[in-house]
Amino acid sequence: MIDRSKFPSADGEYTAAQRRIIDRRLKKSDEDIKHGRVYGPFETHKDFMAALRREGAKLRAKKKS
Repeated sequence: MIDRSKFPSADGEYTAAQRRIIDRRLKKSDEDIKHGRVYGPFETHKDFMAALRREGAKLRAKKKS
């Protein structure tokens, strides 16, 4: 068992409102991951850049339509 009280936390660094925003965004990202709305992992930087260009081209094509 790990005693987490010995590890630093960011609990005191955010207001309650900021924490709610962060928690909401984390929940949304968890949903995206669960539903496969993610890219990667990439083996190399070159693979990442190729995927980025492909997705950018798709967005530009949609914008023109």
